[in-house]
Amino acid sequence: MATIGKYCKAYLVKTLRQFDQWTKNSENTRTEKEQINGKEVEIKRVLTDDDFLYLQDNYVVTDGIFKDENIIFDNITPAWKEFCQKVLGFEIPIYEAVQVQASESQNKSNF
Repeated sequence: MATIGKYCKAYLVKTLRQFDQWTKNSENTRTEKEQINGKEVEIKRVLTDDDFLYLQDNYVVTDGIFKDENIIFDNITPAWKEFCQKVLGFEIPIYEAVQVQASESQNKSNF
């Protein structure tokens, strides 16, 4: 079963290719349905500079929102993390817990 991480962000392929050690595993791209000779077939999509890939919270790049499927890049090094943070501006947000209090009208209606 596919796993959705806590956070991911989409980037253009041409932006990710700026990393000097970028390699991609094209065999893991998503499949797309296409009509060929009247039959519907699934083919691996070919990535272009204008396609989007997803940088996951574990710094793996995927072709889709699931962090454990269609993995395109997983050579996680300190240089890659630095590129993600400094060049891409990738930062995992920290969500603070919010305490919600009842309004005065809600408090009065409970009596």
